[in-house]
Amino acid sequence: MNENSFSADPRLIEALRGRSREVLFGQNRILFSQGDAPVGLYLVERGEAALVMKSAAGRVVMCFHAGAGSVLGLPAVLGDQPYSLTAMAEKDSEVRFVDRSDFEELMRADLSLYPCVLQVLSAEVRSARSAATDWQDQAARDQSRTPAARAQMVRTPAPPSN
Repeated sequence: MNENSFSADPRLIEALRGRSREVLFGQNRILFSQGDAPVGLYLVERGEAALVMKSAAGRVVMCFHAGAGSVLGLPAVLGDQPYSLTAMAEKDSEVRFVDRSDFEELMRADLSLYPCVLQVLSAEVRSARSAATDWQDQAARDQSRTPAARAQMVRTPAPPSN
């Protein structure tokens, strides 16, 4: 995912900022972990956050970056499902936290924000699909480089030319 995948409309950012509190830290900090129950959203005000997805075996399968203006944790909070990524804010980043109940209250109070939320979600879906396709393409290239795959390619006769 690129930085814009998590970026939100300024109207949504401003509304969330009004219900947020600053997260203080001096070093890199884990904001939430893959598999944890959703407690809220994080706004990246300045700096950058890294988001990582690991397989069940613990291998990193995707890594993304989110810059200023990004909203992190939205799919988990909306879907009431565990976070699907681990988010880590980089040193000296400015991050704000919006409690889940405050977010839900805000959305009930201002229905005009729903299109902004959907915009962030749709960008995340598109970027995730793109990343998954890139990952599958890389896996296929890696698979074709194995000795067994090379041997199979040598043994497969080429089709007759006309």
